[in-house]
Amino acid sequence: MSDLFSSQAKEQQGYGADQIEVLEGLEPVRKRPGMYIGGTDERALHHLASEILDNAMDEAVAGHANRIEITLEAGNRLTITDNGRGIPVDEHPKFPGKSALEVIMTTLHSGGKFSGKAYATSGGLHGVGISVVNALSSFTRVEVARDKQLYAQEFSKGQVTTKLESLGPVNNRRGTSVSFIPDIEIFGDKATLKPEWLYQAARSKAYLYRGVEIRWSCASELVEGTDTPPQANFSFPNGLLDFLNNKLEGEDQVTTQPFAALVDFPGDGGKVEIAIAWPDNPALDGFCRSYCNTIPTPQGGSHENGMRTALTRALKSYAEMAGNKKGSLFTSEDLFAQAAVLLSVFIRDPQFQGQTKDKLATASASRLVDSALKDRFELWLSQDTASADKLLNDIIERAEDRIARRKKKDETIRKSATRRTRLPGKLADCTRSIAEGTELFIVEGDSAGGSAKQARNRETQAILPLRGKILNVVSASKDKLLANQEVQDLSQAMGCGLGRKNFQIDDLRYERIIIMTDADVDGAHIASLLVTFFYTQMPGLIEAGHLYLAQPPLYRLSAGGKTAYARDDAHREELEKTLFKGKTKIEVSRFKGLGEMMPAQLKETTMNPETRILLRVTLPDASQSDSVGAPALEQVDNLVEELMGKNADARFRFIQDRAEFATDLDI
Repeated sequence: MSDLFSSQAKEQQGYGADQIEVLEGLEPVRKRPGMYIGGTDERALHHLASEILDNAMDEAVAGHANRIEITLEAGNRLTITDNGRGIPVDEHPKFPGKSALEVIMTTLHSGGKFSGKAYATSGGLHGVGISVVNALSSFTRVEVARDKQLYAQEFSKGQVTTKLESLGPVNNRRGTSVSFIPDIEIFGDKATLKPEWLYQAARSKAYLYRGVEIRWSCASELVEGTDTPPQANFSFPNGLLDFLNNKLEGEDQVTTQPFAALVDFPGDGGKVEIAIAWPDNPALDGFCRSYCNTIPTPQGGSHENGMRTALTRALKSYAEMAGNKKGSLFTSEDLFAQAAVLLSVFIRDPQFQGQTKDKLATASASRLVDSALKDRFELWLSQDTASADKLLNDIIERAEDRIARRKKKDETIRKSATRRTRLPGKLADCTRSIAEGTELFIVEGDSAGGSAKQARNRETQAILPLRGKILNVVSASKDKLLANQEVQDLSQAMGCGLGRKNFQIDDLRYERIIIMTDADVDGAHIASLLVTFFYTQMPGLIEAGHLYLAQPPLYRLSAGGKTAYARDDAHREELEKTLFKGKTKIEVSRFKGLGEMMPAQLKETTMNPETRILLRVTLPDASQSDSVGAPALEQVDNLVEELMGKNADARFRFIQDRAEFATDLDI
């Protein structure tokens, strides 16, 4: 039998049991940080701060803390302190010789939030947050004040460096203090925690829970020349309403006051808070920011669905009571199109999509929020009928406009007075009535779409977010092509027909069609799928020179009061040798995606015609041919079929033939 194993091992060319790695403790986190914090970019770096801040907020929401302190020091050291119960320091019953503190800091899936006994509602669910921070930090120090005694322990890269030490009695202190320095081996030697990000996060958390005061402190040299103050205290007794009023300061509103409510759920200890207003300004785009247990949910989820259902039902009920027969016309899309919404729920054992918790998936949240808000909103409407009637008429007018557009789908919006095209719901159209000078930006995802909508010129720039990767039209059947929602949205937005026979360049609704995707592998893949779509279904668009690729920057460089953006690594090196020559400390931020860029940055670098770079997509001259006489356009057809068609063998040969030329692989 041993000979058999030996023979098999030789046949597998050294691939045997000794090649199978077993990662222990926190090793998996350091090996694959993307699985736990979504990557190693700037967003992931700040996710470390979010994990610790969320733990402190959980203590506050549970009623055990009313103060949180956030301190950013030189050297990229962040300290977050709460005055809650403090992490337990007694010996853990399942790990003899180890304190509960050490187990929590060095063991994945450990914590007090699984059973629900220690926390009724919490943001931390998986028991990986603080241990992941510890694993990805070069230095971590935890101080715990419990039972009038102070304890401390230090760690590095997930490993214990000092034993749990008792520092003696303390009379005026309780709670947990966590200090950490992100590991440059993981995040790079130029990755730094941003004061402005931490300041905004602190402020947002204070809005989300009325019973907490958050104190912000930062080394003055880190905020010099910025709008971020070195010290600030946040406490908002009106919660989300204070947040909304601050956000809409100076803006007229359709109703006299925003609708705001804080409602406890029956029985389970959870609650929902909402603040919503309808700005009386068509130039403003609406927004919806939602949270669950103080965790931002930028992709929404079941709590948002429940809110939309509740408010729509309540307004329809009011319309029926007021005898307005047109109340049946509007939908939730009309009600929320330009609304400014803040929504926060606290529920037991929430289910999120992924460790970064971007979307709430708890099905019961929809029902709870719906039941809690419908009657409150209906009562609010009946108490101020003048505002309610104004809101209702405004929403009905928007619904009538939408219905009119649908009925006139055979009319083009700008090119003809007798023909109009139905527009996809996610399209944020521009206001100019002719195609000349207008642009349609095709972006990937709602997050990038939100940033682009805020950065655009509303008169000339339209935004169409697409969900995920568009269909590969080369290998898809005609039925599948016609049934695909993203394909239909593109066709409707552009208004010029789909397919080589139906395409009419004169009906194109925009002068430029601009593909704007992230500067990464996924973004390049989406861009290639879109170019393939246009080449196969609307070749006249490319032939007429209307298709472009945006060039978003990959890096942001700052030093000595100067800021510049680099398209790629080569451009970054060029800037470091020219504009930043002689600067010893250049702060470099890498943009992972368009959704992470501030709207002002996106406008300045990628959307402003005065400062941006666009690449026009072109085709070779039809009169050209290759060495064996094949026409140039035929070569393009063959290449598209080879790379995007159903023949996987042809694609594999293409990759093999060119493997030696591949560089800078993102793997």
